[in-house]
Amino acid sequence: MAHAGPARNMAAMSAAALPSPPPLLARLSALAGAAREAGFACICARHAHGLSSVDVDRPRLTIVLRGRARFASGRTAVELDAGDVLLATGRCRLDVLHVPEPADGVYLALSVPLCEEVIDAARLLCARPVPVQDPGIVRFDSADFADDLQRWSAALEAGRYAEARLALAAVAVALCGRGYTALLAPAPPGLADEIGRLVAERPDRDWRSRDFEAALGLSGATLRRRLATEGAGLRETIASARLACALDLLYTTRWPLKTVASRVGYRSTASFVRRFRERYALDPGRIGNAEAA
Repeated sequence: MAHAGPARNMAAMSAAALPSPPPLLARLSALAGAAREAGFACICARHAHGLSSVDVDRPRLTIVLRGRARFASGRTAVELDAGDVLLATGRCRLDVLHVPEPADGVYLALSVPLCEEVIDAARLLCARPVPVQDPGIVRFDSADFADDLQRWSAALEAGRYAEARLALAAVAVALCGRGYTALLAPAPPGLADEIGRLVAERPDRDWRSRDFEAALGLSGATLRRRLATEGAGLRETIASARLACALDLLYTTRWPLKTVASRVGYRSTASFVRRFRERYALDPGRIGNAEAA
């Protein structure tokens, strides 16, 4: 979803108070204000906070640039410092803790989904059968893939997006060489995912069952039956997609809660805060970007 952009110049905030970062982190930090069309998001927070049950729908890299983080999925938990990278090898649900850098009170990370073009290219380059594995999370050092990440950032800065995807594919191939081949396994298609993608394009729309029936070529009975087989309901699927969009906006803009609530289809800020708290076990104001605007 494209929107009126991530906060600009976050990488330059309080630079005088911080030690000089390693060259790779400095290069990646320069991407913090890049447009969302580049295929990643800059995650910024100004209060330590935790979230429960954050859904990851595809393989993803999270590169911590400033501060610390903890991610847990099932029985696996990993802790990251600046310069560390989290790989989620596929669909999973995470509990997350973000802790800002003490020197300037900012947590900063790049969230980089591995799109279908990247995964398809990595499958071709691996040229080996992909064993079936359960998705998982793992930490590694960004310096392990410094050359590819440098190429990725340079291509993005120059607007060469195909070249940037090839650099990410090289990272994916290297990770598969370490045994993390689950990221190449295609995600099983789901109706709830399709509905969520439609909602994410227009989260403020007053979505009704007939809208999805028309868009997906399904009868109302079939739509409800297929959702039921996935253990989902239509209202819950719409609400989950809207709140995921809200989380994205809270991390990538400095909009006040009222604006975020309106952009994702809530007329009442109080109702939005209540639903967000129920979904993520966090008051949305705790992320802290709006009050710093």
